[in-house]
Amino acid sequence: MGGGGQQTEPGEPASGKAKGVYTWEEVQSHCSRNDQWLVVDRKVYNITQWAKRHPGGSRVIGHYAGEDATEAFTAFHPDLKFVQKFLKPLLIGELAATEPSQDRDKNAALVQDFETLRDQVEKKGLFRAQPLFFFLHLGHIILIEALAWLIVSMWGTGWILTLLCSVLLATAQSQAGWLQHDFGHLSVFKKSSWNHLVHKFVIGHLKGASANWWNHRHFQHHAKPNIFTKDPDINMLNVFVLGQTQPVEYGIKKIKNMPYNHQHQYFFLVGPPLLIPVYFYMQIMKTMISRRDWVDLAWSLSYYFRFFSCYIPLYGVFGSLALMFFVRFLESHWFVWVTQMNHIPMDIDHEKHKDWLTIQLQSTCNIEQSFFNDWFSGHLNFQIEHHLFPTMPRHNYHLVAPEVRALCEKHGIPYQEKTLWRGLADIVTSLKTSGDLWLDAYLHK
Repeated sequence: MGGGGQQTEPGEPASGKAKGVYTWEEVQSHCSRNDQWLVVDRKVYNITQWAKRHPGGSRVIGHYAGEDATEAFTAFHPDLKFVQKFLKPLLIGELAATEPSQDRDKNAALVQDFETLRDQVEKKGLFRAQPLFFFLHLGHIILIEALAWLIVSMWGTGWILTLLCSVLLATAQSQAGWLQHDFGHLSVFKKSSWNHLVHKFVIGHLKGASANWWNHRHFQHHAKPNIFTKDPDINMLNVFVLGQTQPVEYGIKKIKNMPYNHQHQYFFLVGPPLLIPVYFYMQIMKTMISRRDWVDLAWSLSYYFRFFSCYIPLYGVFGSLALMFFVRFLESHWFVWVTQMNHIPMDIDHEKHKDWLTIQLQSTCNIEQSFFNDWFSGHLNFQIEHHLFPTMPRHNYHLVAPEVRALCEKHGIPYQEKTLWRGLADIVTSLKTSGDLWLDAYLHK
């Protein structure tokens, strides 16, 4: 699932020698951290050593150890021919002719229908971006930031103008967050290197964060959404219990790190307010320094240099620090509500080894389309389409949505679409439901 290099592992035939023929049972036995095989298009690859050098991170490719990774491989890589040549040195054999193409109990007809849909979408050109869309989006972010500074520099730093400046800066930060998401998913330029470069500029210089940190974290979420131990977005550090399985498990084990039956209430105090200004930025700085990621650190520091150069003359050191934290505080609310309304109310469980379409539909839902909803959420109101086609430019989601819905209807897979207000309310409702399940199991099981 990325570039490659030559190596020979224990039990792996050297390059040029006869390759092996394997059963799914044999492939599935190689799923430990130090022994990882996977299958792409019926070819068996030993990724044990390569995983450490995988550009997307070792974890995202390791999540498919012992499994068929064909659909994920196709979804994540816009240039399959380029990536295929790096897989060649890792090839150790193929599946036996008597083995099905799909592992576990995956629906072969469903997998084939989705592959056909993807081919049709590609032929329609829906994976081609419109550069003007993203240029205008970047322009409106820069315009909002400039307006925020002009307001306080020309008319003073009173409370009302400072609040207006903060709201504008938080808006620019949120919109920059959606824009970096586009480049991070390689959905803007044909060349991945161009996407990576602009991604570092947007997430680093415009937001003060790290591209590599985001990539390694976010691709895991896409690979295995809402799956415990694999999706970092549902790693709640024992502050919350999610879904219907985890609360019962915690209750039976008498785990009470928090009063989970009240989590729908304390969510407002520790979720939206603290995720970005506290948890994310502590994690980002720690990751860049511990991994010696000096390039991302330099991009990140350029944001702080620019921000403080603009606002220290107006607010002083402590005042500009307070302004920055307040902007992060506002942005964090925006980010948490938008990103969680698509996932928290959905199915959250342990690994079930579902096919790509099923796992994405069970863990995501859509919010109704409107000009405001598209802008407010960075088109992540089309979360289903984004998860199915993560490299597709977001301005094309609405074009593929009817075809996705039709395919889901054909195979009896629920396709959920909600109003914005219902999506936001369902976050709290689902947290309360999970908390009640925990309390019942804690008291009675």
